[in-house]
Amino acid sequence: MNECIFCKIIKGELPSYKIYEDEYTYAFLDISKDAYGHTLVIPKKHCTNMLDVDEDTYCHVQHTVQKISKYYVENLGYTGINILNANNSDAQQSVFHYHVHIIPRKHNDGLDVWPFHDSNNEIDLAKCAEELKYK
Repeated sequence: MNECIFCKIIKGELPSYKIYEDEYTYAFLDISKDAYGHTLVIPKKHCTNMLDVDEDTYCHVQHTVQKISKYYVENLGYTGINILNANNSDAQQSVFHYHVHIIPRKHNDGLDVWPFHDSNNEIDLAKCAEELKYK
């Protein structure tokens, strides 16, 4: 993937603020600067998102996400972690290389990362469960 921005970061063709690296994954700060410590974890192997990643690569990414998250909480004084991931355009994925966002949190940090605040009373949970049930 010659045009993939994350592949270019992995190859060293573009700069990044590296947080962690191992044989399979690379973690770096998100350049959006929307939250202090906002970290992205990506596989070194290109895949579009969680829907097409192979199981081994997925497990390596999740292992790194957990490792970094625990480090932030156990060693750096954070008291919570948000883990976010978007898959495909309609879910607001903006870079089409599988990645997981880690947003380290502290009490009263002022961040609001949940997109929903009010219940949608029009949702029939029984009908919804029947439609979504894995078969």
